[in-house]
Amino acid sequence: MSIVYAMCVPHPPLIIPEVGKGEQQGIQKTIDSYEAVMKKAASFQPELVIITSPHATTYLDYLHISPGSHAEGNFGQFRASKVKVGADYDEQFVHELSQKCMEKGIFAGTQGERDPELDHATMIPLYFLHHYIKDFKVVRIGISGLSALAHYRFGQAVQETVESLGRRTVFIASGDLSHKLKTDGPYGFAKEGPVFDQEITEAFASGDFMRFLTFAPAFCDKAAECGLRSFLIMAGALDRTKVASRLYSYEEPFGVGYGVAEFVPEGRDASRNIGDQYEALMIKKVKEDQAKEDPYVHLARETISRSIKHLPDVKDLAGYPEEMRSRKAGVFVSIHEDGQLRGCIGTFKPTTECIAKEIMQNAVSASSEDPRFPPIEEEELDRLVISVDVLAEIEPVEDVRELDPHRYGVIVSCGGRRGLLLPDLEGVDTAAEQIDIARRKGGISEDEPLTLQRFEVVRHV
Repeated sequence: MSIVYAMCVPHPPLIIPEVGKGEQQGIQKTIDSYEAVMKKAASFQPELVIITSPHATTYLDYLHISPGSHAEGNFGQFRASKVKVGADYDEQFVHELSQKCMEKGIFAGTQGERDPELDHATMIPLYFLHHYIKDFKVVRIGISGLSALAHYRFGQAVQETVESLGRRTVFIASGDLSHKLKTDGPYGFAKEGPVFDQEITEAFASGDFMRFLTFAPAFCDKAAECGLRSFLIMAGALDRTKVASRLYSYEEPFGVGYGVAEFVPEGRDASRNIGDQYEALMIKKVKEDQAKEDPYVHLARETISRSIKHLPDVKDLAGYPEEMRSRKAGVFVSIHEDGQLRGCIGTFKPTTECIAKEIMQNAVSASSEDPRFPPIEEEELDRLVISVDVLAEIEPVEDVRELDPHRYGVIVSCGGRRGLLLPDLEGVDTAAEQIDIARRKGGISEDEPLTLQRFEVVRHV
């Protein structure tokens, strides 16, 4: 057996009558759609229900699969503690999926569960499904800070595990859409919010999973979306599968987007190898970019490649520009993969004899020593987008009005703590945002006094 039915559903707590206390009538279309898709899911008599939840245990670099045999939760945080939901976990499936991920080099498993209780994004779908069927096992999966493609590939591992164990499976991708749809909503308004919701609901309606993969991370952040990575795992679990898709409803009365959609598998379709198609497009673009790289980036890429392959460092710098061989400067090397940061290490003042040496030193560090990410592996080299920032002199700042996030980087200091942010970063549009991010990077609280400095860079791509 394989996945017999899949859906994307939101998780507004007020949809539960004891929580909404009448307010749920404002999203009646969502409620009606929920009942419809859950009734249909139950008609398939699933043995297993897989739920991906943005509110389960989440890590930056690891997809968490809930361990154990059983878990429960209630809506106490929403003043309805008497409403309880439980789930019996499929321990064999979790073990097999974890092993498969280990074999494939996917960073996923059962380690580090911080809270075993069911979260509301898991409980709400189960609450509605229990109206129609209760005798099934559950696998609960969180999302991560890994790339869109990594979530899709994890979904493919889910698909393989379903097929190898022969479970008749329903997949529930729990996730709200944008939280930035109304100025008077709880999260305010951003112009990216309605655009995201329009595009994602169009993808729901058409079954166009490629669109899930091609959203820019900075755009998604500004839209304050919730469910995309949950949807990506579902899409991967339906890789090479023909689906009949349907958007049941979309509502946003409270400033948050709620979409309900179904995907009914209709057999294998080799042309829907969406993950492979996306990766091929990405590699093609990286190669095109590589052909246009200047010497600064070329040296960084060559250094990273040699380091990962355990080859000798670049020794002959004679072919590189004179400035790289003779001038000293601080340098930052930034690495992106699948549109997301994969490593960034730098020096705001020179620590070596020339820019070229500074690039080489920081390229190795960015690829293997950035504490936020695991070391880059050889199979990733063709997918890396690299930039090199050469810093100018650092200047003191007396007034925030002297900052411009598109022109200047910023250094914030308090005592011995310091945070730095490069200029002209996607998604950072104001000096206040720039200072806030740099402050948090330096471990400086909001109420502590700051010393500000600025610097310009020459960015090489």
